[in-house]
Amino acid sequence: MSRKPWHLDRRTFIKGLGAACMLPYMEAMGMPKLVDYGGNSNAPKRLCFLYFPNGVSMPSMNNIKEKDWSWFPHATGKDYKFTKPLSVLEPYKKEISILGGLSHPNSRSVLGHMAGDTFLTGGDLRGDKYNNSISADQVAAHKLSKHTRIPSLTISTDGGVGYKSRASTLSFDNTGKAIPSEHRQREIFERYFSPNGGATTLERRKSLQQGKKIVDLVLEDSKRLKKRLGYNDKSKLDEYMTSLNRVEEQVTRNEKWLDVPMKEFDASRINLSVDATIDPESYLRSTLDLMVLGFQTDLTRVMTYMMAREDGMGFGDAFPKLALGLSGHHGMTHDKREGHFERQGKYDQWLTKQYAYFLEQMKNTQDEYGSLLDNTLVLYGSACSSTHNATNCPLVLAGGSNLGAKHGSYTVFDEKKEHLSNLYVSMLNKVGVPVESFADSTGPLSSIL
Repeated sequence: MSRKPWHLDRRTFIKGLGAACMLPYMEAMGMPKLVDYGGNSNAPKRLCFLYFPNGVSMPSMNNIKEKDWSWFPHATGKDYKFTKPLSVLEPYKKEISILGGLSHPNSRSVLGHMAGDTFLTGGDLRGDKYNNSISADQVAAHKLSKHTRIPSLTISTDGGVGYKSRASTLSFDNTGKAIPSEHRQREIFERYFSPNGGATTLERRKSLQQGKKIVDLVLEDSKRLKKRLGYNDKSKLDEYMTSLNRVEEQVTRNEKWLDVPMKEFDASRINLSVDATIDPESYLRSTLDLMVLGFQTDLTRVMTYMMAREDGMGFGDAFPKLALGLSGHHGMTHDKREGHFERQGKYDQWLTKQYAYFLEQMKNTQDEYGSLLDNTLVLYGSACSSTHNATNCPLVLAGGSNLGAKHGSYTVFDEKKEHLSNLYVSMLNKVGVPVESFADSTGPLSSIL
């Protein structure tokens, strides 16, 4: 496709007074949009999952004083009215779908906080065994990673994996093992958005090769050590070796992408030094800004963000107190004093405000195919409705107008017929990952996608 006379180069600078400033992306810098609204497109197709713990405010309709603090709207269909917790999403009504009635059947009978481990997996954690399985984001990453520098970006406020039944990650590999999450914004930025680390390509290549040799040596020693260990230690070593294999795979991937220039970007507005104990809103938004940047540069097409951990165990439990002067999040969900639905609803509203911020940044950030949001499905939600009730998951699906999403309504699904995994089947199919089933799905979702 030929370039028109009015097209600007992506490297266009404004010059003057001895300084040069790179322009933001403009329509004149790119070729005409390549989007095909029938679903066939060269545009990147992306998945994003944002998670919050402990359920939501759910007063009954008989609670006249607090019923408007219910997370879920009072009526279904396209004419629903936002209640206070989701009211900040009013400007995006045509670009979101509120979903009710969906959950994982295997999680309905377990302690609610355990359901966080299965939010993206649908795994079976009933009984004494921990039978988790691969998460939906990793199914997508396996297919879409051929296009990007990293397969997926797994983020949380706490980092690491937590522990079984109280994970600090949403992502699990094909054996059901937790994938460590990242949480330090500056480290994330320096690791992924400064691919040469300030060094020359030759120096970087040498460093990568050295790292690969170190991993190879450790793997070799680990295999020898395994022969001398008991069953439990062998299991621990297997987990360690799985992690090392991931490191080796990423080192190889880094070598492959070393000579491929990253898309130009401007990260000057991202605060990488924000103190969460002073400004938790800015802390969350710093991470959300990094996620937008990751999609804009096509670093990856799959991201997960656990905004806080279940059961009051993580750093995010203090956010209500720091931001709104309320009690800890987990304690708040067990509070039965007068006005507790309003207090919890105010924090639900605060969390939704951060989600709305992310949608706004995704909507207003452009790549050569238009708005990032139009080619990204973003699911926001929790594994529980109330704090220990792993049914009727509160969910908001946004974006994907170029992927066939039909938004603008609040739909309550029949839990006997539709599972949360059905939604994941539909989401995967829409981003070019064809699957007939996932976890305990009964097929694709009957509407929305």
